[in-house]
Amino acid sequence: MNSTFIMRPYLSCVLLLCALSFLSTVCVQDSFILEKKLISLKCSSPRAAGKEVSFVMIHYCSDAVESPSKPYSVEKITSVFERYGVSAHYLVDRDGKVYQLVEENRTAFHAGKGKLPFAPYHENSLNGISIGIELMAIGTRQEMKLLNVGSGYDKIAKTDIGFTEMQYKTLRALLNDIQKRHPKVLNNRKHIVGHDEYAPSRRPDPGSLFEWSKIGL
Repeated sequence: MNSTFIMRPYLSCVLLLCALSFLSTVCVQDSFILEKKLISLKCSSPRAAGKEVSFVMIHYCSDAVESPSKPYSVEKITSVFERYGVSAHYLVDRDGKVYQLVEENRTAFHAGKGKLPFAPYHENSLNGISIGIELMAIGTRQEMKLLNVGSGYDKIAKTDIGFTEMQYKTLRALLNDIQKRHPKVLNNRKHIVGHDEYAPSRRPDPGSLFEWSKIGL
């Protein structure tokens, strides 16, 4: 299921004509493009009743293991997700375009096992109460070793390492949009977290190259 929407500034709401022939109003703070590209339901599960979204987890992803010189193919990245039965709700490409891979009323398989140092009571259970956002990005050489990118790192263009300004702009707008639907996601570093904080022994993302200040945190 693929569909594309343009999310425009909050001062001018967009009326979207839906397939069921009724009008839906979408209002967000900043401009970004959202394309629905839902992946197989095997990569997610229905969100349990009573589980309110309280966290957003930031990740990075790429196809640097298999294609270090062209690491940012949406099709290849989503096929890897499908192959391993994992997912995130949103994927943000290098130009700031957003792909929705999983509906927010479903639990995406993005966090896995881990524990936040300031919320140990959520050990191994963050998937059920969070939204996962993947940014197409590549970390430092040391970080990528943890993801099995060895000598291939030398084939990665410098412009493909780190994050883009458009990604930061879109991420900030996307977070604002999510917070309107999920008010328990407060705009602070205890509710908007990195995968590396939750599972530092196995996940390096979003890593040392990610500038939290650029999304106001």
